[in-house]
Amino acid sequence: MPESKMKRRSVSDEPDDQEETSEHAPGGRRMLYSHPVLPIKNTVLFPHLVMPLSVGRPMSVAAVEAALATEEKEILVITQRDAAIEEPTQEDLFTIGTRAIIKKAGRHTEHLLELIVQGVERVVLIKLDRKDDYLHARVRPAPIPEEMSVEIEALRREVLELANRANELSRPQVSVEFDQLISSSEEPMRLVYLLGSIISLELEKEQSLLEATSARDALHLMYTYLRHEVQVLELRNKIATEAQSEMTRQQREYLLRQQLRAIQQELGEDVEGSEVEMLRQQLHEAEVPEDVRTEIEKELRRLEKVPSASPEHHVIRSYVELVLELPWNKATEDQIDIAHSRDVLDADHYDLKEVKERILEQLGVLKLNPEAKAPILCFVGPPGTGKTSLGQSIARSVGRKFDRMSLGGMHDEAELRGHRRTYIGSMPGRIIQAIRRAGVRNPLLMLDEVDKLGRDFRGDPAAALLEILDPEQNKDFRDNYLDLAFDLSKVFFITTANSLDTIPRPLLDRMEVLRLPGYSEEEKTEIAKRYLIPRQLKEAGLDEKRLRIGDDTLHRVITRYTREAGVRQLERAIGRLARKVALHFAEGKKGAVRVKPNDLPDMLGPETFFLEQMRQDSPPGVATGLAWTETGGEVLYIESTLLPDSTGLTLTGHLGEVMKESAKAAQSWVWAHADELGIARAHLKDTGVHIHVPAGAIPKDGPSAGVAIVTALTSLYSGVPTRSDTAMTGEITLAGLVLPIGGVKEKILAARRAGVRRVVLPRDNQKDLRELPEHVRQEVEFRFVERISELLKETLAKPKKTLRSNNARKRATSSSPRGRKKRASKRGRS
Repeated sequence: MPESKMKRRSVSDEPDDQEETSEHAPGGRRMLYSHPVLPIKNTVLFPHLVMPLSVGRPMSVAAVEAALATEEKEILVITQRDAAIEEPTQEDLFTIGTRAIIKKAGRHTEHLLELIVQGVERVVLIKLDRKDDYLHARVRPAPIPEEMSVEIEALRREVLELANRANELSRPQVSVEFDQLISSSEEPMRLVYLLGSIISLELEKEQSLLEATSARDALHLMYTYLRHEVQVLELRNKIATEAQSEMTRQQREYLLRQQLRAIQQELGEDVEGSEVEMLRQQLHEAEVPEDVRTEIEKELRRLEKVPSASPEHHVIRSYVELVLELPWNKATEDQIDIAHSRDVLDADHYDLKEVKERILEQLGVLKLNPEAKAPILCFVGPPGTGKTSLGQSIARSVGRKFDRMSLGGMHDEAELRGHRRTYIGSMPGRIIQAIRRAGVRNPLLMLDEVDKLGRDFRGDPAAALLEILDPEQNKDFRDNYLDLAFDLSKVFFITTANSLDTIPRPLLDRMEVLRLPGYSEEEKTEIAKRYLIPRQLKEAGLDEKRLRIGDDTLHRVITRYTREAGVRQLERAIGRLARKVALHFAEGKKGAVRVKPNDLPDMLGPETFFLEQMRQDSPPGVATGLAWTETGGEVLYIESTLLPDSTGLTLTGHLGEVMKESAKAAQSWVWAHADELGIARAHLKDTGVHIHVPAGAIPKDGPSAGVAIVTALTSLYSGVPTRSDTAMTGEITLAGLVLPIGGVKEKILAARRAGVRRVVLPRDNQKDLRELPEHVRQEVEFRFVERISELLKETLAKPKKTLRSNNARKRATSSSPRGRKKRASKRGRS
């Protein structure tokens, strides 16, 4: 029978006033025995019963051998209180044990004996000693006197009835044999001991039966134990019966469903029951959360009742298929090896040291703490700088699945969150679709062009991204179509953008921005030789022996046929050269082809771009500025001229509002400091100013042209030209401060490309020079200023002391008769 679980208890020593002994030695003293002791674990040997034992402890083996050496072959079998003790003492053994006779002994191995022992009588342990290598004890017999009464007979019959009931509940197939076995035991104590050895009782319960001092107490204990056992068995059978009836009900439903399907097929109304069964089988095999399983079972029951011709049938089936295909618990194990990841990033991308280092830092965190939340990285940089391919390299280096989606032009929030299933043709959002394609719950998802999200009356996708890209919220992301909580916290999100200006501030706050600056000409040359040329040669079916492109040719392609911060146009130009050469070999011509700079017009056409060269002689009123664009840096010339007989400020060149405000601030500062600059205030009032920024068709905006505008105006009013070898960038204030700006690397590369070797920057931008290649820092001279007064000293061609004398000469000329006559004649011609 199954073991009934009860809390174990200790058994105290036998009281001194027990009356188990009926024999006395001469002189009135109780008879004592002295025998070897065999401690046993986890069981009890009852008198009159036979038990097999395995003896392996050296102390126990020695005790058995000592007993076998005697004629009686008697041994004391006493149970240990704690089975973990290997060498027990008297305190570790129960007080009541059994004197036994070894009926059979055999040596199974050198250190293991197999015994069959038969209990003879109860004994009380008096004293335990260690003799040689085994335990030896003095005991006195403690037999239970025979007694018969009506109460004992009633207890015996109750015990027999409970024993039969327990046996029927646990082993009904052997109930007859069991009944005959226990019915043959007429003596109450023999019945108790027999049941104690058959029923699986706990050790303390078995020992309590052995320690019972009378047949009445022993029968009471056995009755209590059997009553508990019967209750446990009845409850167990009840649970098993209920489970069996549930299975029977399911089988009945299955048979009825099969009959219903056969009837519907005969009537031509097949509801695609096989398809439902297939989906139910997939649900049974799928590892999905319990709430998801409950929802799908409900949908399957609905699907069985909906006719296959109904549109709702298709909606339910598509929904169930989606839920079963989603990787609720399936994930890839990150294979993070920092050295391997570094090699992958270096092999796929040139330079970008800071970006690679930040990526490796995060991989190191994930390696030490796999449960850490993945950051939301945002790669910002011009087109063609390797943002998307960098995400692919990260996924490849850690062994994650990769999926990409473009957010450019997305204006409907439902494209991310999904459509509700109330609409025909509704679909899940693109995030859930990407998870479905990846097949795991922890892919690397790249969200491209996050800065080009749109918005209209249908919603704002950027608002939906606030939840998707927040690790504190996306662990319970609910797609409108799915309508079940899906955990996105294990997804490694990477976004890309060309500019941060159009990204909402709350969304930008959830992302860590990593900037990928534009490449210099030398960097583009190295990238072309390492990556672009081999890739285009492979696509064209060529090798390095058939097509060779020298550094001078690459330089001409970079400077005259492309104008970008990245290398996308450069790769197209190289691909076009490779296709020209592939056509050459396809026509049967032989011999390696080396492309020279003079061959480019014939292969790529006329040069597309002409570099904005440094102007050698700039007239007063012209300053060289620097601008940042999404395709890199540009040289920006600020041109200004005086408008006689006019007032006010005219601005042209497709300028934005911020740039117009910079021009007004520059004019206000010049007017406010006219005396310091040696400019006549009357001259300012009588003439207007026109500022133009070529090229007029290109929109321009931003505050960084402020220093160039104030320099151009100062040069115009004072008549002192600016230094033609100097370019400048920075924002100005009315207080005369020069503030820092962004895009320093791209602007300096543009100045170097135009031949400018001297650049004036705000002092706070000095730290940004570390982004420049070492050779660029060596070639370009940098000047750092904090105020406009310092700026003018660095950008004007002559010292300021000449400014006042030049203006004085202008005023003197204007006040002379010849000057007045000249002005009058000009007014007459106008």
